[in-house]
Amino acid sequence: MMLQDLTTILTRDLEKLYNEIDAFTSEANIWKTTGNITNSAGNLCLHLCGNLNTYIGATLGNSGYVRDRPSEFSSKNVPKAELLKQVVLTREMVAQTLQQLQPADLEKDYPEQVLGKPMTTGFFLVHLTAHLSYHLGQINYLRRVLE
Repeated sequence: MMLQDLTTILTRDLEKLYNEIDAFTSEANIWKTTGNITNSAGNLCLHLCGNLNTYIGATLGNSGYVRDRPSEFSSKNVPKAELLKQVVLTREMVAQTLQQLQPADLEKDYPEQVLGKPMTTGFFLVHLTAHLSYHLGQINYLRRVLE
């Protein structure tokens, strides 16, 4: 059940990410920050897509995705339509990759040491889910403050 639950939550929150980015009425605001906030909604969106395509797509699904993490934070003014397309593709990749896993795979060690220590694939997928949720909240906040 855990694998199905993780898939449901990740794909649900990627749909929420799509809706948050789509809800910006001003494309310029997607790339703005306010106060001490240093990352725009657009950069957070790129970061989330890069993160999931790396750790789920490339590592677990052998997708061949190559991450350019610095550009996730340095890119500016990527059209909203392109951001939305990336979210859709990421959501499809997550669903397809996790469908290929077996429940026993969650108990296996994640193939990389990402957080500085060994962990199970299940633990790391929970971490990725929390990471997505954390940044999704930041994007929601930015949208409400800037719009």
